[in-house]
Amino acid sequence: MPIEHGDSLRALLAADRLDALRSSTGERVDHAQVEFLPPIHDADKIFCVGLNYRGHLTETGTPLPTHPSLFMRFNSSQVGHEQPVIAPSISTEFDYEGELAVVIGRTAWRVPAERAMEHVAGYSCFAENSVRDFQMHSRQATPGKNFLMSGAFGPWLTTADEVPDPAALRLTSRLNGEVVQDESVSALVFDIPALIAYISSFTVLLPGDVISTGTPDGVGFLRDPKVWLKPGDLFEVDIPGVGLLRNRVADETGIAGGVAA
Repeated sequence: MPIEHGDSLRALLAADRLDALRSSTGERVDHAQVEFLPPIHDADKIFCVGLNYRGHLTETGTPLPTHPSLFMRFNSSQVGHEQPVIAPSISTEFDYEGELAVVIGRTAWRVPAERAMEHVAGYSCFAENSVRDFQMHSRQATPGKNFLMSGAFGPWLTTADEVPDPAALRLTSRLNGEVVQDESVSALVFDIPALIAYISSFTVLLPGDVISTGTPDGVGFLRDPKVWLKPGDLFEVDIPGVGLLRNRVADETGIAGGVAA
């Protein structure tokens, strides 16, 4: 069955039609003519993992955890490649976080770690940016992680067959061209199979669900002096073999009318 205009990637994954994407012979289009959406813009669940790189544990003074620290993001909190991320007007503590995202391709329920990778459709880059003062309002990180259009996801899905060993990937984040994070994915405390096994032990992972695996050390709020994202900044998440996600930071001008009651 051919891919129809309007088919979402999540729908294609749910219908087990990933091969249709690989074999597609559609017309090539210049990236400059494309408006990028998040690869999965309608995920049922977006899990994010906190404190999952050893260097980030060290810089925060956090002991090695025994279980992953999880929180959720909303679809509305993220934009696509080359789309502006929004610095909220009610905070000056907008921080960057580059991450590797895993997209689920097959339903996973209580999957053992040794079979977890069978359920991965592919990978993408994720800017899991945080509004730190709102994140610290309580023990729950949800407010600081879900400001409208504050994060980014993309530029596309790189299928799992193109990434034989995700632990061999390297993640680099750049702010205005300067490297601010640089680490091997092998430094994850809980690797991708462990995360899938743990999350699928308490909920069903569906095709199109997303797991953003955590950020390395180098985040802005732990620098001296602190470094915050501000309108005009350019933040990039670069994972060779997966993609390069690039977003300019903008202020809230122009978005209020789109969400007004």
